[in-house]
Amino acid sequence: MADRKKANNRETAAELRNLTVQELTEKLSEQRTELLHARFKVATAQLAQVSELKAMRKQVARISTILKEKAREDIHAGS
Repeated sequence: MADRKKANNRETAAELRNLTVQELTEKLSEQRTELLHARFKVATAQLAQVSELKAMRKQVARISTILKEKAREDIHAGS
């Protein structure tokens, strides 16, 4: 399963966990913008692989989850 090729150079969760909060926030913003553009392409029938939307949504969710994990770690470390 780890040998699976990454679509469009998407990072795995392990790779994302090595990034800083600032880098993750930037990536999340980029992914959301990319998803927005892809949705417009689907609406105008310009996107050949509609399955890319699902991959993009999962990547946004993955980054959001890791950001929340890091926030929780900071809260627990400060206690």
